[in-house]
Amino acid sequence: MARGSSVQALYELCKKTFSPSAAASSPPPTSAIRKIAALLDTISPVEVGLKADDLEDDRGHGFFGSSIYKHSTRVARWAQPITYLHIYECNSFSIGIFCLPTSSVIPLHDHPGMTVLSKILYGSMHVKSYDWIEPGCVTRSNKPDDFPVRLAKLHMDTVLTAPCPTTVLFPRSGGNLHCFTAVTSCAVLDVLAPPYSEEAGRCCTYYHDYPYSTFTPVSRILVNENEDEYAWLEAIEAPDDLHMRSGRYTGPAVQEESWFPGSCTVV
Repeated sequence: MARGSSVQALYELCKKTFSPSAAASSPPPTSAIRKIAALLDTISPVEVGLKADDLEDDRGHGFFGSSIYKHSTRVARWAQPITYLHIYECNSFSIGIFCLPTSSVIPLHDHPGMTVLSKILYGSMHVKSYDWIEPGCVTRSNKPDDFPVRLAKLHMDTVLTAPCPTTVLFPRSGGNLHCFTAVTSCAVLDVLAPPYSEEAGRCCTYYHDYPYSTFTPVSRILVNENEDEYAWLEAIEAPDDLHMRSGRYTGPAVQEESWFPGSCTVV
């Protein structure tokens, strides 16, 4: 039975924390987010239906990477499809799992107005993340196509290996723009609050990052500290070669309380 499961407990805590009335006013207090992160820290792959065979399944095929590296000399890489396991979604939050085969990439993207908690269930993943410099600093590339770029500060650039603490990003801090690269086959349990919504103006935008020194000498007057901690980000079209497929979630289903308001979708 799902009731009493870790997934059910996560749903109940998210429902309490990210209620529609609270989401309409301001982000939940940090103490409430810590409670969700602490619960996520205790969840194992088996508790969300991932068995030993899943952890070793590195199958897949497909080309990824060419479009996100325009204006770059970096070489596009072969990567395998990323599988998304949907657990729950409503207007206030969503819960799901991304399963990434070795070397697959979720390119740099943002989370406008969102709080996101990410728990690596198994494997190793390289995470690179940024936050926008406020107030916003925008300049032009002065390249032949003269595209705009915006200044961001590096938040994280490291490899995380399970078991490790849940990471949390906020609308304006914590690495709101991030890129995931699977060092090994890995899976990430994500809570997005609120989820992406075109109607609500929360669209996912992809970016290409450039070293801070790329646009000189103009950029050098803006930062008086370690330039390696800054980058210029260019908004790009959604990568045509990014393929995510839906998988079947086999863990405990969420038992939704009938009185919980909002339009919701449950597995």
